[in-house]
Amino acid sequence: MDKVRIGIAGLGNMGATHANCILAGKISRLELAAVCDVEPARVARYPQTKGFPSAEAMIASGTIDAVLIATPHYYHTSIGISVLQAGLHVLVEKPISVHKADCERLIAAHRDPRQIFAAMFNQRTDPYYLQLRHLVRSGEFGEIRRINWIITDWFRTGAYYASGGWRATWAGEGGGVLLNQCPHNLDLIQWIFGLPVRVRAFCRCGRYHDIEVEDDVTACLEFANGATGVFITSTGESPGTNRLEITAEGGRVVYEDDQIRCLRNTVPMSEFGRTSPEAFARPETVPGVITAPGHGGQHQEILQNFTDAILDGAPLIAPAAEGIHSVELANAMLLSGWIGQTVELPLDAAHYERRLQQRIRESRFKKKAAVSVAATDFAKSFGR
Repeated sequence: MDKVRIGIAGLGNMGATHANCILAGKISRLELAAVCDVEPARVARYPQTKGFPSAEAMIASGTIDAVLIATPHYYHTSIGISVLQAGLHVLVEKPISVHKADCERLIAAHRDPRQIFAAMFNQRTDPYYLQLRHLVRSGEFGEIRRINWIITDWFRTGAYYASGGWRATWAGEGGGVLLNQCPHNLDLIQWIFGLPVRVRAFCRCGRYHDIEVEDDVTACLEFANGATGVFITSTGESPGTNRLEITAEGGRVVYEDDQIRCLRNTVPMSEFGRTSPEAFARPETVPGVITAPGHGGQHQEILQNFTDAILDGAPLIAPAAEGIHSVELANAMLLSGWIGQTVELPLDAAHYERRLQQRIRESRFKKKAAVSVAATDFAKSFGR
C-alpha cells in the first residue's frame, strides 16, 4: 500500500473541514475516497468522491482502508465498532464516546493490533503543551502541588447551539462544554498531570444559553500525591481567558498569551520552609520565559500521523484508547454536579450510564428549530 484511502463519516463542521483539507492535498499519501452523511445535500458537495447515505454502506463498499468518524457524539461508538469489526483503520473525533461505558465498548472492539485506532486530540501537537508536559513529566520543577486552569475562551452564541438539533441536549450530545469543547483540555490535564483521584464539580446547565446541558463549570480536583487543582470553563464568557498555572516544589509555571513564564526556586519550597531560620523569608527565584514558533500542525498533524502509522508503523500521537480518560473526567464532573457530592475515580461506568439515561428519559427540554450558520463562523473555533 502506497497511500491510504479514507472515508469520512459525517460532513458537518468538522467532517467538512477534514474533507477539504485532504482534498487540498495537505496530507501526504492520504486520499479522500468516500464520504457519507444522512443529509444528501452534504454528500453532493463532494462529487469527486464516492458518496454514501450511511456509514454502513460506506464501510461495506470496499473502496476505503480507513474511516474518520466526525458524526454527532453518540455515533462515535456504534460506527467505530462497526469499522473495527470490518477490519478497517479508525480515526475518531473527540470525544471518542459520550460516556465511559461506551468508551469501554469501543476500545474492546479493537482486537487486531494491525488496525490503527487513533483519536483527534490535535492539541497534543502544540509545542507549548509539549513543553509543559516535558517540564512536569521530567521532574524538572519537582513534585506538583497545585494546578489552576481557567479556560473560558470557548465562547459560543445561541446561533451556534441552534445550528444542529442534536447539539446541547442530553439525548443528542450527551453534555455541553465538557463533552464538546473541553475534551481537548481534559485530555491535556490527564496527559500532562495524570488523572485525579477525586472530583467535586459545580456544573451550571443553561446558565448563558437556552440549552439543557452545562455551559459553565467549576471543578476541584485532588491527585494521588495530594496535589489539588481547579478547572474553570464556560461557553458564555467574553472576553475569555486561557491561563494554566502550575505550582511545584521547584517554582511556578504560567502558560498564557502564547508564552510560558517560569519562576524557578533556587531551593525547593518545602525544603526552604523546613530549613530557613527566618520567619518571613522566601526562596530566591530565577525568572525565565519559554516560547515556541507556533502551535504545531494541529488537525493536519494528527491526520498525517494517522496516515504514517498505517503506512510506516509510526507511533501514534493520540491512541484512541487514551481517549477514555478525558471522557471519564468529564463524566465525573457532571456526576458530581448532579449529586452534589465528591466523586471518586475510577468512575463507576455503569452507574454514570444509568444516570445519563435517566436524564434523557426525564428531559422536557424543547429545542428550537435548527438554523443555518455561516461556515466562516466555525473557523474561529480552531486553534488553542
